[in-house]
Amino acid sequence: MTIFRDTYKYQVKRGNKILHTGITNDIVRREHELKMEYGVDVYTKKVGNRTTIEEGLQWEAKQWEAKQRKKRKSTGP
Repeated sequence: MTIFRDTYKYQVKRGNKILHTGITNDIVRREHELKMEYGVDVYTKKVGNRTTIEEGLQWEAKQWEAKQRKKRKSTGP
């Protein structure tokens, strides 16, 4: 069975301040959306390696995003 790791974990930052964290399978599109929301002076930083949200692999990306919420860091929808 081939596992496609097509999901990115990311942070949106302005300088050293984290404004938003989340996961996406299209980092370029998401970065464009976030620049429209937060302004052109923000940047998107990939966190860790690409991952998967396949059921059976314990939803690794979703778990990371849930941990970010527990740390009170802004996350995606």
